[in-house]
Amino acid sequence: METFPFVFSLAAAIFAYALWFHILARRLTGPRVWPLVGSLPSLFENRRRIHDWMASNLRATGGLATYQTCTIALPFLAWKQGLYTVTCHPKNIEHILKTRFDNYPKGPNWQAAFHDLLGQGIFNSDGETWLIQRKTAALEFTTRTLRQAMARWVNRTIKDRLWHILDRASIEKKSVDLQDLLLRLTFDNICGLTFGKDPETLSPELPENSFAVAFDTATEATLYRFLYPGLLWRLEKILGIGVEKRLKRSLQIVENYMNDAVEARKEAPSDDLLSRFMKKRDAEGNLFTSDVLQHIALNFVLAGRDTSSVALSWFFWLVMNHPEIEQKIIDEISTVLQESRGEDCKKWLKEPLVFDEADKLIYLKAALAETLRLYPSVPEDFKYVVEDDVLPDGTFVPAGSTVTYSIYSVGRMKTIWGEDCMEFRPERWISPEGDKFNTPKDGYKFVAFNAGPRTCLGKDLAYLQMKSVASAVLLRYRLSLVPGHRVEQKMSLTLFMKQGLRVYLQPRKLP
Repeated sequence: METFPFVFSLAAAIFAYALWFHILARRLTGPRVWPLVGSLPSLFENRRRIHDWMASNLRATGGLATYQTCTIALPFLAWKQGLYTVTCHPKNIEHILKTRFDNYPKGPNWQAAFHDLLGQGIFNSDGETWLIQRKTAALEFTTRTLRQAMARWVNRTIKDRLWHILDRASIEKKSVDLQDLLLRLTFDNICGLTFGKDPETLSPELPENSFAVAFDTATEATLYRFLYPGLLWRLEKILGIGVEKRLKRSLQIVENYMNDAVEARKEAPSDDLLSRFMKKRDAEGNLFTSDVLQHIALNFVLAGRDTSSVALSWFFWLVMNHPEIEQKIIDEISTVLQESRGEDCKKWLKEPLVFDEADKLIYLKAALAETLRLYPSVPEDFKYVVEDDVLPDGTFVPAGSTVTYSIYSVGRMKTIWGEDCMEFRPERWISPEGDKFNTPKDGYKFVAFNAGPRTCLGKDLAYLQMKSVASAVLLRYRLSLVPGHRVEQKMSLTLFMKQGLRVYLQPRKLP
C-alpha cells in the first residue's frame, strides 16, 4: 500500500506531461516533435545538411508568402530555452532586425560563449556598449583614407603574393586549394587594415602562422560552446580539459600577439582601425583600455576574414559551372580596362584593378550578390527574445527562447525570389537598361550583410575587395575543378567548403 501514492503520483505526472506535450506539439510547425527528445532525432539525422534541412522545413509550412516559420524543439521541450523559432519570411526578419530591434539582442547565451574570444567587442555586445562602438566604427568606415588603405593592402597581396602562387601552379600544372589561398589573402588584408601588422600567411611556401592557427582554433572551439549545452563547456573550462584546454592555449597566443600590436600602435600610430580607435572614448568618456582595444580589433578580424573568402570560393565554383556567365564577366572587365588602360591587353595584367576601376564592374557585383543569395557566408543568425512577442506572420515567440532567421533559406524560396530561385542568374540584380546594380525594393529579402541598425559597415569595402580578387584571378586564368573533388558545405557558423576548393589553372588567352 505504501507504493500506491508513488505510483499514483508518477502516473499523474506522466499523464500531465503527455497532455502538455500533445497540446504543445499541435501548436508547433516544422520537423516532427517526439516526447522527451523533441526534434533531436531529425536534427541528428540531418546534421550534415542542416541548412538545406531547415529550408525544406520552411517550405513545408505551406509555401505561402505569408507563412514561412517553423519551430525546432530541443530535448525535454523546455518551453523557453528549448524552443528555436526558425523563419525566413522577410517581414519577420525586418521585425527582428529593425522594428523591434531592442527585443532581439545577441543575448546571454551567445555572449557567454564568445566572451573569452571577442569580449565586449562590436559583434558580441548589445545596448550602450555596442552603440558607442558602432558610432565610432561608422565614422571611420565612411572615410576615403580607409578605402585607400584597403586598396593598398588588397593590391599588394594580389600582385606580390597571389599571382606568384597561381603562376607557379599553372606552370607546374599543379592544383591549388583556392579556398585556403583566399582565406590567407583576406586574413592578411584585414589584419593589415585593422592593426597595421601583416601576418604574411599568403606566401609561396604557405607557412603556418602561430597567430593565424591560434585564431582558427579559438574560433572553432568557441563555436563548440554555442552548439553544446552551457553546463558541458563550463565544466570542461573549470577542469581544463578537452576543447576548453585548446581554447585557453590558443587565446593566450592570440592575446600575446594582440598585445604586441597594440603596443606597437601606441608607439607609432598609423591609418589602421586600431590607431583610430585609440583616439576614441567610451560611454564614460574614457579612452579605450588595451584589453578593450584588443577585442575590438579581433572582432573586425573575425568579420573581415571568413566572410569575403568564403563568398569568393562559392563564386568561383559557380562561375566554373556557368561558362556563359564567366564570359560576360570577362567581357565587362575588358571593357573597363580598355577605357582606363588602353587596347593592349598585356598592360591589363601588370597591375590589379584599382578600386575606381572595380567600382564600374556592375555585372561582376551582380554575380557576387547572386552568389551570396544562394550561399550566404553566414547562413543562419540567432537572436535572443527579451519579451514575449508575436511576429508579423502571427507566430508567438516566448521570452527567453531563441529566434533564428535562415538567410540560406530566404534565397531558396520561390515565394520570395520566384520560380527560378535556385538558378544562378546575376541578371536579377541589374536594371532593365543594364547599367545599374539594383538592390531589392524589399531590403529584408537579402540580408547577407545583415540589415537594420546592425547592417555590415564594411559592405562596400567587401564588395570592392571581392571584385578586385575575382578580376585578378579570372582575367589571368581559366579555372577547372580537380576531377573527383567534392564540393560540399561544412556545417559551421560560416559556410565553408568542407574539403576546400581544389582547382587547376590554365592561362587565359585574351583577344
